[in-house]
Amino acid sequence: MRVLHTSDWHLGQRLVNLERTEEHQHFLDWLLQTIEQEEIDVLLMAGDVFDTGSPSNTALKQYYTFLTKVCATCCRHIIITGGNHDSVSTLNAPKELLDCFNIKVIGGASADPLDELIELRDQDGKLELVVCAVPFLRDRDVRLSVAGESYEEREQRIKQGIAAHYAAFVPHVQPYKTQAIPVVAMGHLFAAGGSASESEKEIHVGNLGQIGADQFPKEFDYVALGHLHRPQQVNKAHHIRYSGSPIPLSFSEVTDKKVVYVLDFDGGKLTDLKEIAIPVCRKLVRFKGELEEVKLKMAAYDNSSYTLPAWAELQLDLETPIPDLNQQVDEILHLKKDELQLLIHRPPIIRTARQSLEQQVREEVDLHTLSEKDVFLKRCDSAFPESDHTELVATFSELLELMRQEVES
Repeated sequence: MRVLHTSDWHLGQRLVNLERTEEHQHFLDWLLQTIEQEEIDVLLMAGDVFDTGSPSNTALKQYYTFLTKVCATCCRHIIITGGNHDSVSTLNAPKELLDCFNIKVIGGASADPLDELIELRDQDGKLELVVCAVPFLRDRDVRLSVAGESYEEREQRIKQGIAAHYAAFVPHVQPYKTQAIPVVAMGHLFAAGGSASESEKEIHVGNLGQIGADQFPKEFDYVALGHLHRPQQVNKAHHIRYSGSPIPLSFSEVTDKKVVYVLDFDGGKLTDLKEIAIPVCRKLVRFKGELEEVKLKMAAYDNSSYTLPAWAELQLDLETPIPDLNQQVDEILHLKKDELQLLIHRPPIIRTARQSLEQQVREEVDLHTLSEKDVFLKRCDSAFPESDHTELVATFSELLELMRQEVES
């Protein structure tokens, strides 16, 4: 049986208010072709189908059009789990209808692990693969609030709750293991040792919610994870991986390689795992440095390998303010108008002769590039510069999660 692991599509995502519809469609069209070329039997999508809990009509149309088309391919089973960006009710609404087309949707966690355990059979009814399809686990799914508990106690309870959710599958999957049936787990979480990028909103503050590779039961032959946007193994475990997002969702991902994983199972074991690079149709590029250096780089930028104009982030390092700075930048952009579009122009870093190197840099951050937690931390640092903000931030994070859950419900 051949399985394809993908995650974090974030359909409907906007970057500085510009839609990514064309890029997402390019990926979905490529994914359909890859499913056919690689003769994929099972498609696993490990959370964050959409970028928000209330996706646009355009994003919903992309999703359902893709599902319609993939049903006409060789792919016989599709399993979709909810992520922290997804609304449980939005994903689950059509699940009974989609089930008729061998599309299994697990939008939110269940108290009974059997509700998340899916048997996949061939056309003759022979059992080929078992999937423990675990969606994003919210606080209410894994932890009961306890009045007066400390930050450390809350952290430990969340970790124990997540680990216990996976451990609950063990007695149910052991009979499959004795029959040499491979077992795959899915998850949408922040596993300890994973490398995040700027575009990921933390599921929990600090180390909250992080579990290690050794806390996934050994009965799982492969663990298909979502949430982190960089493709990677977890603590060098070959069979525990994030597939990452299919397009760069922020400028922190400009150097990341975007991939899907194709898995082969035989004799009850994972026998082969290969990485397939996703072609990029739009490049995100950063230009940083002194004005003349950046102007040369922008003028020399070659976008011929991409079908869509590049989106650029600009950060200049200046000795003194330049009155016609924007005009000089606009002149270069006009010459490259078919290849390069400036998306973020950060305020320049101004250096003066009276300041030391550490004092020279004064970096201002655009509000729209900050997450809610970033803004809260900056306010804490400003109001209480000498204090430890751990407890405040933990409480703020819980309030954010409660607000998201209220919106989704």
